[in-house]
Amino acid sequence: MSPKVSVIMGSTSDLKVMEAAALYFDELEIPFEINALSAHRTPEKVEAFARSAKDRGIKVIIAGAGMAAHLPGVIAAMTPIPVIGVPINASLDGMDSLLAIVQMPPGIPVATVGINGAKNAAILASQILATADDSIAQKVIAFKEDLKVKIVKANEDLSKLNYKFKVN
Repeated sequence: MSPKVSVIMGSTSDLKVMEAAALYFDELEIPFEINALSAHRTPEKVEAFARSAKDRGIKVIIAGAGMAAHLPGVIAAMTPIPVIGVPINASLDGMDSLLAIVQMPPGIPVATVGINGAKNAAILASQILATADDSIAQKVIAFKEDLKVKIVKANEDLSKLNYKFKVN
C-alpha cells in the first residue's frame, strides 16, 4: 500500500490537531503518511520531501503549521502537487498562522482551511483524489450523505425537547 496523501506538521505538538486528518483517512481507507518536518529547523529535509513527493506517488499534501507557519508555502514552492495548509492555533488565536498560509504570492498557491481545520483539509484532499478515483469518490459521497443523516437525526432529537415557549 502506497500513500496517496502526505500529512505534514511543523512539530509533533501539532499532532493533536492534525490527527483529525489521520482519523478521516482511516475511516475512508485512504492510504496516507504522516511526518513532522520543520521549514526552519530542517529545511533540507523539507526540500528533499517536497521534491520527491510526486515521484513517490503522493497526490495531495496537507501541511499544518503554527506561529511563523512557513511550512505549507515552502513545500508548495518546491512541488507541483496541490498543498492544503492547516493553520494551527499556536499563538494569536491562530490568526498569524492563517494569514501566513493564505497570503501566498502569485504562482505559489496553498489551499487553506480554517484554523485547526485538519479534518476539512482531509475532506478536501479526498475530493481532489476523487476526481481521478471512482472508489474514493463513492466514499466521499457516502461520507457526505452520512452528514445529512446526522442532521436529520439531530432535528428529530431536538423536536423531542420540551420548553415552555418552544413552538416546534
